[in-house]
Amino acid sequence: MLEVAGGAPVVIKLLEGTQGIGVVLADTPRSAKSVIEAFRGANVNILVQEFIKEAGGSDIRALVVGGKVVAAMKRSGGKGEFRSNIHRGGSAEAVKITAIERSTAVKAAKAMGLNVCGVDMLRANHGPVVMEVNSSPGLEGIENATGIDVAGKIIEFLAEHAKAGKTRTRGKG
Repeated sequence: MLEVAGGAPVVIKLLEGTQGIGVVLADTPRSAKSVIEAFRGANVNILVQEFIKEAGGSDIRALVVGGKVVAAMKRSGGKGEFRSNIHRGGSAEAVKITAIERSTAVKAAKAMGLNVCGVDMLRANHGPVVMEVNSSPGLEGIENATGIDVAGKIIEFLAEHAKAGKTRTRGKG
């Protein structure tokens, strides 16, 4: 797993975690191996990701509705924190994303078969890196940061596209 992620440092996440809980930064191969062994010993599912140092403890959350990014915010972690979750003491502000970030978010949503989702990306030297696609993103943080009525945009999309008796998504969720 360490090799596939590009070697230490790596970020190790519990798949069932939320709001930054169960996310560990392992700085060395030895610490990464120890954390992976501990999680595997507890019989929990984990994900090992490349650590993007240049992101500086910040990420981008792009909210995709119906194949379009309707809002985007930059989340930044507190002092000395590599996690940018608002629930972990981070802050959020509206951000203008690049065309490639916009395209990446839309492609990630499409790949997951989701009409509504939050796509979390890091700004890496080699371009945007998708960390997570959240099928049930919270709206309070992004609405407060951007002033955009994201819930209203979701309702508009549903009203335009929902057909009586045919409300299943294209995905498996």
